[in-house]
Amino acid sequence: MLNAAEASMDAAAEDDAERSRNRAKLYAPPKGQQRRVQRGRPSGMRMDRAAAQAMAARVAAEDARMGAGP
Repeated sequence: MLNAAEASMDAAAEDDAERSRNRAKLYAPPKGQQRRVQRGRPSGMRMDRAAAQAMAARVAAEDARMGAGP
């Protein structure tokens, strides 16, 4: 159904600029449903200092075990 609408809009357009404007309107998200951009990391991705130190210790232990130490 979208292809038929696009084809009829393309046929009625006078030039390429109008075709691209019509295509942008046709495929634009509905008003009020625009995607919201989140800033920063999601709250589930945060790590406090103790968790970061514990992770660093685990990584260092694994590196030592694998022989990839400094």
